[in-house]
Amino acid sequence: MNELSGRAALLSATITVVALGGLRALTYRAVAAEAGVSHGLVRYHFGTRDQLISEALDYSINESLSASNMHAQVLTPGEFAEGVETLASRQGDIHAFQYELLLESRRRPDLAPHVERYYQQYREAIARQLTNLGVTDQAMADAIWFMLDGVVFKQLVAPSDVHGALGYVRGLIESATRR
Repeated sequence: MNELSGRAALLSATITVVALGGLRALTYRAVAAEAGVSHGLVRYHFGTRDQLISEALDYSINESLSASNMHAQVLTPGEFAEGVETLASRQGDIHAFQYELLLESRRRPDLAPHVERYYQQYREAIARQLTNLGVTDQAMADAIWFMLDGVVFKQLVAPSDVHGALGYVRGLIESATRR
């Protein structure tokens, strides 16, 4: 297993373990079993469970933002809206992992820095894309993020047709860029 793909495989396995069983299910052995490696390898790469959680969160955010085109340099309003929409429909395990971490932070204040980083990175990505489109209203960026966050959570727990809500978000983005 080479260093980069090995770490990525372990981080992906971590996301799957937490998505399916919550943070209480997260052990070196569970991650190792999911990745098909020895548990000593997980400990070797990450040292502590907290380090594993931290790196898995960063990995999950990066994967999610990349899949939604939020890392792209220049987007049209339509492309940005499509990227926002994809966050709600792709990568269920990644979002389940993230929400498990968010919910656990209510019981474990030591997870608060992770939660702050989660919110900050998504909000900054949306604000950055809106700024690239000429929209500098932070309240608009926050509103889009909060609506999207709710839609993604809804899709995880009770999937249904959310095209109307996502169409509304698309309309907001397109309308804001025409001003």
